[in-house]
Amino acid sequence: MSSRRDFVKQGGLLGLAGLVGSNLASAKQSTPLNNFNTSKWADGSKLVVSVSMQFEAGGQPDNAESPFPQNMQKGFIDLPGATWFQYGYKEGVPRMLDNWDKLGIKVTSHMVGSAVLKNPALAKEIVDRGHEAAAHGMNWATQYTMPYEQEKQFIKDGADAIKKVTGFTPVGYNANWLRRGGNTLKILQELGFVYHIDDLSRDEPFIIPVNQKDFVVVPYTIRNNDIVLIEGKNFSPDQFLTQVKMEFDQLYAEAEFKRRQMSISFHDRIGGTPQMVKAANDLIKYIQQHKGVSFKRKDEIAKMALEDKTTIRES
Repeated sequence: MSSRRDFVKQGGLLGLAGLVGSNLASAKQSTPLNNFNTSKWADGSKLVVSVSMQFEAGGQPDNAESPFPQNMQKGFIDLPGATWFQYGYKEGVPRMLDNWDKLGIKVTSHMVGSAVLKNPALAKEIVDRGHEAAAHGMNWATQYTMPYEQEKQFIKDGADAIKKVTGFTPVGYNANWLRRGGNTLKILQELGFVYHIDDLSRDEPFIIPVNQKDFVVVPYTIRNNDIVLIEGKNFSPDQFLTQVKMEFDQLYAEAEFKRRQMSISFHDRIGGTPQMVKAANDLIKYIQQHKGVSFKRKDEIAKMALEDKTTIRES
Protein backbone atom coordinates (compact mmCIF):
# COMPACT_ATOMS: atom_id res chain seq x y z
CA MET A 1 0.00 0.00 0.00
CA SER A 2 2.85 2.37 0.82
CA SER A 3 4.29 1.89 -2.67
CA ARG A 4 1.03 3.03 -4.23
CA ARG A 5 0.91 6.13 -2.03
CA ASP A 6 4.48 6.88 -3.07
CA PHE A 7 3.44 6.54 -6.68
CA VAL A 8 0.55 8.96 -6.17
CA LYS A 9 2.81 11.46 -4.41
CA GLN A 10 5.37 11.19 -7.17
CA GLY A 11 2.63 11.76 -9.74
CA GLY A 12 1.62 14.91 -7.89
CA LEU A 13 5.18 16.25 -8.04
CA LEU A 14 5.40 15.57 -11.74
CA GLY A 15 2.11 17.37 -12.17
CA LEU A 16 3.56 20.47 -10.54
CA ALA A 17 6.31 20.29 -13.09
CA GLY A 18 3.69 20.44 -15.82
CA LEU A 19 4.01 16.84 -16.92
CA VAL A 20 0.61 15.55 -15.75
CA GLY A 21 -1.63 18.59 -15.92
CA SER A 22 -4.59 16.52 -17.07
CA ASN A 23 -4.41 14.48 -13.87
CA LEU A 24 -4.55 17.64 -11.79
CA ALA A 25 -7.61 18.79 -13.71
CA SER A 26 -9.45 15.56 -13.01
CA ALA A 27 -8.37 15.62 -9.36
CA LYS A 28 -10.43 18.79 -8.89
CA GLN A 29 -13.57 16.77 -9.64
CA SER A 30 -13.24 14.35 -6.72
CA THR A 31 -11.04 13.31 -3.81
CA PRO A 32 -10.40 9.58 -4.38
CA LEU A 33 -7.13 9.63 -2.42
CA ASN A 34 -9.19 9.30 0.73
CA ASN A 35 -9.80 5.73 -0.30
CA PHE A 36 -6.12 4.80 -0.28
CA ASN A 37 -5.87 5.87 3.36
CA THR A 38 -8.90 3.98 4.68
CA SER A 39 -9.87 0.65 3.18
CA LYS A 40 -12.24 -0.57 5.87
CA TRP A 41 -15.69 0.79 6.54
CA ALA A 42 -16.39 2.79 9.66
CA ASP A 43 -17.98 -0.22 11.37
CA GLY A 44 -14.94 -2.39 10.61
CA SER A 45 -16.43 -4.21 7.62
CA LYS A 46 -14.04 -5.23 4.88
CA LEU A 47 -16.74 -5.33 2.20
CA VAL A 48 -20.39 -4.26 2.35
CA VAL A 49 -23.03 -6.04 0.27
CA SER A 50 -26.34 -4.34 -0.45
CA VAL A 51 -29.31 -6.30 -1.81
CA SER A 52 -32.22 -4.60 -3.57
CA MET A 53 -35.70 -6.11 -3.85
CA GLN A 54 -37.78 -4.13 -6.33
CA PHE A 55 -41.50 -4.03 -5.45
CA GLU A 56 -43.07 -2.92 -8.73
CA ALA A 57 -45.67 -5.51 -9.73
CA GLY A 58 -49.20 -4.21 -9.60
CA GLY A 59 -48.11 -0.70 -10.45
CA GLN A 60 -47.29 -1.36 -14.10
CA PRO A 61 -49.41 0.13 -16.92
CA ASP A 62 -51.60 -2.03 -19.14
CA ASN A 63 -49.61 -4.07 -21.68
CA ALA A 64 -46.29 -3.37 -19.94
CA GLU A 65 -43.30 -5.20 -21.39
CA SER A 66 -43.24 -8.86 -20.41
CA PRO A 67 -41.72 -12.12 -21.72
CA PHE A 68 -44.69 -12.42 -24.14
CA PRO A 69 -44.38 -11.07 -27.71
CA GLN A 70 -45.18 -7.37 -27.87
CA ASN A 71 -47.75 -7.79 -30.61
CA MET A 72 -51.06 -7.09 -28.88
CA GLN A 73 -53.54 -5.43 -31.17
CA LYS A 74 -54.57 -1.91 -30.21
CA GLY A 75 -57.51 -1.73 -27.86
CA PHE A 76 -56.93 -5.12 -26.19
CA ILE A 77 -55.33 -5.99 -22.84
CA ASP A 78 -52.51 -8.53 -22.56
CA LEU A 79 -54.17 -10.69 -19.90
CA PRO A 80 -51.44 -13.40 -19.74
CA GLY A 81 -48.80 -10.68 -19.48
CA ALA A 82 -50.66 -9.21 -16.52
CA THR A 83 -50.43 -12.55 -14.70
CA TRP A 84 -46.64 -12.48 -15.08
CA PHE A 85 -46.59 -9.29 -13.04
CA GLN A 86 -49.12 -10.67 -10.55
CA TYR A 87 -46.66 -13.44 -9.76
CA GLY A 88 -44.42 -10.78 -8.23
CA TYR A 89 -46.75 -9.98 -5.36
CA LYS A 90 -48.54 -13.33 -5.10
CA GLU A 91 -45.44 -15.52 -4.97
CA GLY A 92 -42.22 -13.60 -5.62
CA VAL A 93 -41.94 -11.14 -2.74
CA PRO A 94 -43.26 -13.56 -0.11
CA ARG A 95 -40.73 -16.20 -1.21
CA MET A 96 -37.87 -13.71 -1.15
CA LEU A 97 -38.88 -12.43 2.29
CA ASP A 98 -38.70 -15.96 3.68
CA ASN A 99 -35.31 -16.41 2.07
CA TRP A 100 -33.90 -13.20 3.57
CA ASP A 101 -35.10 -14.34 6.99
CA LYS A 102 -33.41 -17.73 6.60
CA LEU A 103 -30.18 -16.01 5.58
CA GLY A 104 -30.41 -13.40 8.34
CA ILE A 105 -30.01 -10.36 6.09
CA LYS A 106 -31.96 -7.13 5.61
CA VAL A 107 -32.50 -5.59 2.18
CA THR A 108 -33.72 -2.39 0.58
CA SER A 109 -37.05 -2.59 -1.22
CA HIS A 110 -37.61 0.10 -3.84
CA MET A 111 -41.40 0.45 -3.89
CA VAL A 112 -43.60 1.91 -6.62
CA GLY A 113 -46.34 3.92 -4.90
CA SER A 114 -49.24 2.47 -6.90
CA ALA A 115 -47.97 -1.08 -6.26
CA VAL A 116 -47.92 -0.33 -2.53
CA LEU A 117 -51.50 0.96 -2.59
CA LYS A 118 -52.65 -2.12 -4.48
CA ASN A 119 -50.95 -4.54 -2.08
CA PRO A 120 -50.72 -2.68 1.24
CA ALA A 121 -50.46 -5.76 3.48
CA LEU A 122 -47.43 -7.03 1.58
CA ALA A 123 -45.74 -3.61 1.58
CA LYS A 124 -46.23 -3.36 5.33
CA GLU A 125 -44.92 -6.88 5.84
CA ILE A 126 -41.68 -5.94 4.10
CA VAL A 127 -41.11 -3.15 6.59
CA ASP A 128 -42.35 -5.16 9.56
CA ARG A 129 -39.71 -7.78 8.78
CA GLY A 130 -37.02 -5.15 9.15
CA HIS A 131 -36.32 -4.16 5.57
CA GLU A 132 -35.95 -0.63 4.21
CA ALA A 133 -38.71 0.90 2.12
CA ALA A 134 -37.21 3.21 -0.52
CA ALA A 135 -39.18 5.30 -3.02
CA HIS A 136 -39.47 4.30 -6.68
CA GLY A 137 -41.91 6.84 -8.08
CA MET A 138 -45.69 6.78 -7.99
CA ASN A 139 -45.99 4.63 -11.10
CA TRP A 140 -44.01 3.68 -14.19
CA ALA A 141 -44.32 7.09 -15.84
CA THR A 142 -41.34 8.58 -17.67
CA GLN A 143 -39.94 10.89 -15.02
CA TYR A 144 -37.16 12.73 -16.83
CA THR A 145 -39.57 14.51 -19.21
CA MET A 146 -41.69 16.01 -16.41
CA PRO A 147 -41.66 19.73 -15.59
CA TYR A 148 -40.23 20.60 -12.16
CA GLU A 149 -43.47 20.82 -10.17
CA GLN A 150 -45.00 17.76 -11.83
CA GLU A 151 -41.93 15.67 -11.07
CA LYS A 152 -41.86 16.91 -7.49
CA GLN A 153 -45.47 15.87 -6.99
CA PHE A 154 -44.79 12.52 -8.68
CA ILE A 155 -41.94 11.74 -6.28
CA LYS A 156 -43.84 13.01 -3.25
CA ASP A 157 -46.96 11.00 -4.08
CA GLY A 158 -44.95 7.78 -4.25
CA ALA A 159 -43.17 8.48 -0.97
CA ASP A 160 -46.43 9.48 0.73
CA ALA A 161 -48.05 6.21 -0.33
CA ILE A 162 -45.22 4.25 1.28
CA LYS A 163 -45.41 6.30 4.46
CA LYS A 164 -49.20 5.97 4.68
CA VAL A 165 -49.20 2.19 4.23
CA THR A 166 -46.03 1.10 6.02
CA GLY A 167 -45.31 3.91 8.48
CA PHE A 168 -41.78 4.10 7.04
CA THR A 169 -40.47 7.42 5.71
CA PRO A 170 -38.37 6.76 2.58
CA VAL A 171 -34.96 8.46 2.48
CA GLY A 172 -33.67 6.75 -0.68
CA TYR A 173 -34.81 7.01 -4.28
CA ASN A 174 -34.61 5.01 -7.50
CA ALA A 175 -36.05 6.35 -10.78
CA ASN A 176 -37.64 4.07 -13.36
CA TRP A 177 -34.73 2.43 -15.20
CA LEU A 178 -32.44 4.89 -13.34
CA ARG A 179 -33.50 7.64 -15.76
CA ARG A 180 -33.77 10.68 -13.56
CA GLY A 181 -34.00 14.17 -14.99
CA GLY A 182 -31.95 17.31 -14.52
CA ASN A 183 -34.11 18.46 -11.59
CA THR A 184 -34.47 15.14 -9.78
CA LEU A 185 -31.67 15.48 -7.24
CA LYS A 186 -32.67 19.03 -6.33
CA ILE A 187 -36.22 17.83 -5.75
CA LEU A 188 -35.08 14.88 -3.66
CA GLN A 189 -33.01 17.17 -1.45
CA GLU A 190 -35.97 19.52 -1.03
CA LEU A 191 -38.23 16.63 -0.04
CA GLY A 192 -35.83 15.38 2.64
CA PHE A 193 -34.30 12.40 0.88
CA VAL A 194 -30.76 11.43 1.90
CA TYR A 195 -29.52 9.36 -1.05
CA HIS A 196 -30.26 8.07 -4.53
CA ILE A 197 -29.02 5.00 -6.39
CA ASP A 198 -29.31 6.02 -10.04
CA ASP A 199 -25.57 6.00 -10.63
CA LEU A 200 -23.24 3.28 -11.89
CA SER A 201 -19.96 5.17 -11.71
CA ARG A 202 -18.33 3.66 -8.59
CA ASP A 203 -18.14 0.54 -6.46
CA GLU A 204 -18.50 2.50 -3.22
CA PRO A 205 -20.73 5.29 -1.94
CA PHE A 206 -19.76 8.92 -2.38
CA ILE A 207 -21.08 12.37 -1.52
CA ILE A 208 -22.10 15.13 -3.91
CA PRO A 209 -23.35 18.66 -3.23
CA VAL A 210 -27.04 19.25 -3.98
CA ASN A 211 -28.59 22.60 -3.09
CA GLN A 212 -25.39 23.40 -1.16
CA LYS A 213 -25.92 20.35 1.07
CA ASP A 214 -24.41 16.86 1.22
CA PHE A 215 -26.28 14.18 -0.70
CA VAL A 216 -25.19 10.55 -0.88
CA VAL A 217 -24.90 8.36 -3.95
CA VAL A 218 -25.21 4.65 -3.12
CA PRO A 219 -24.31 3.11 -6.50
CA TYR A 220 -26.65 0.63 -8.15
CA THR A 221 -25.78 -2.20 -10.52
CA ILE A 222 -26.87 -3.57 -13.85
CA ARG A 223 -24.14 -6.23 -13.82
CA ASN A 224 -25.64 -8.11 -10.86
CA ASN A 225 -29.25 -7.49 -11.79
CA ASP A 226 -31.85 -10.12 -12.65
CA ILE A 227 -33.90 -7.92 -14.97
CA VAL A 228 -30.82 -7.28 -17.10
CA LEU A 229 -29.22 -10.73 -16.98
CA ILE A 230 -32.19 -13.11 -16.67
CA GLU A 231 -34.86 -11.25 -18.65
CA GLY A 232 -32.62 -9.10 -20.83
CA LYS A 233 -29.86 -11.58 -21.71
CA ASN A 234 -31.66 -14.85 -21.01
CA PHE A 235 -29.04 -16.01 -18.53
CA SER A 236 -29.85 -19.22 -16.71
CA PRO A 237 -29.80 -19.05 -12.89
CA ASP A 238 -26.45 -20.84 -12.76
CA GLN A 239 -24.95 -18.31 -15.20
CA PHE A 240 -26.29 -15.49 -13.01
CA LEU A 241 -24.81 -17.17 -9.94
CA THR A 242 -21.41 -17.63 -11.57
CA GLN A 243 -21.20 -14.03 -12.80
CA VAL A 244 -22.15 -12.50 -9.47
CA LYS A 245 -19.77 -14.80 -7.55
CA MET A 246 -16.95 -13.68 -9.85
CA GLU A 247 -17.85 -10.06 -9.14
CA PHE A 248 -17.78 -10.72 -5.40
CA ASP A 249 -14.41 -12.49 -5.56
CA GLN A 250 -12.82 -9.54 -7.35
CA LEU A 251 -14.31 -6.90 -5.05
CA TYR A 252 -13.33 -8.91 -1.99
CA ALA A 253 -9.73 -8.97 -3.20
CA GLU A 254 -9.78 -5.20 -3.89
CA ALA A 255 -11.20 -4.61 -0.41
CA GLU A 256 -7.77 -5.30 1.04
CA PHE A 257 -6.70 -1.89 -0.25
CA LYS A 258 -9.79 0.25 -0.78
CA ARG A 259 -13.36 0.60 0.41
CA ARG A 260 -15.68 -1.58 -1.64
CA GLN A 261 -19.45 -2.04 -1.93
CA MET A 262 -21.22 -4.75 -3.89
CA SER A 263 -24.81 -4.31 -5.07
CA ILE A 264 -27.15 -7.12 -6.12
CA SER A 265 -30.66 -6.53 -7.46
CA PHE A 266 -33.75 -8.74 -7.63
CA HIS A 267 -37.21 -7.90 -9.02
CA ASP A 268 -40.43 -9.30 -7.56
CA ARG A 269 -41.59 -11.31 -10.60
CA ILE A 270 -38.07 -12.45 -11.64
CA GLY A 271 -35.91 -12.83 -8.54
CA GLY A 272 -38.87 -14.28 -6.69
CA THR A 273 -39.11 -17.40 -8.87
CA PRO A 274 -38.10 -20.70 -7.18
CA GLN A 275 -34.96 -21.15 -9.27
CA MET A 276 -33.75 -17.60 -8.66
CA VAL A 277 -34.43 -17.73 -4.93
CA LYS A 278 -32.36 -20.93 -4.81
CA ALA A 279 -29.58 -19.15 -6.74
CA ALA A 280 -29.76 -16.17 -4.35
CA ASN A 281 -29.62 -18.50 -1.36
CA ASP A 282 -26.52 -20.25 -2.69
CA LEU A 283 -24.89 -16.94 -3.59
CA ILE A 284 -25.43 -15.29 -0.22
CA LYS A 285 -24.33 -18.37 1.70
CA TYR A 286 -21.13 -18.32 -0.36
CA ILE A 287 -20.57 -14.65 0.41
CA GLN A 288 -21.25 -15.18 4.12
CA GLN A 289 -18.38 -17.65 4.30
CA HIS A 290 -15.92 -14.79 3.82
CA LYS A 291 -14.57 -12.92 6.81
CA GLY A 292 -15.34 -9.23 7.16
CA VAL A 293 -18.37 -9.10 4.86
CA SER A 294 -21.55 -7.41 6.09
CA PHE A 295 -24.97 -7.01 4.51
CA LYS A 296 -26.54 -3.58 4.92
CA ARG A 297 -29.63 -1.68 3.84
CA LYS A 298 -28.90 1.30 1.65
CA ASP A 299 -30.13 3.79 4.25
CA GLU A 300 -27.51 2.33 6.62
CA ILE A 301 -24.82 2.72 3.96
CA ALA A 302 -25.82 6.33 3.32
CA LYS A 303 -25.70 7.12 7.04
CA MET A 304 -22.20 5.66 7.36
CA ALA A 305 -21.04 7.56 4.30
CA LEU A 306 -22.27 10.88 5.72
CA GLU A 307 -20.63 10.27 9.10
CA ASP A 308 -17.28 9.11 7.70
CA LYS A 309 -14.85 11.93 6.92
CA THR A 310 -12.93 9.70 4.49
CA THR A 311 -15.91 9.18 2.16
CA ILE A 312 -15.15 10.30 -1.39
CA ARG A 313 -16.59 13.70 -2.30
CA GLU A 314 -17.29 14.81 -5.83
CA SER A 315 -18.09 18.32 -7.00
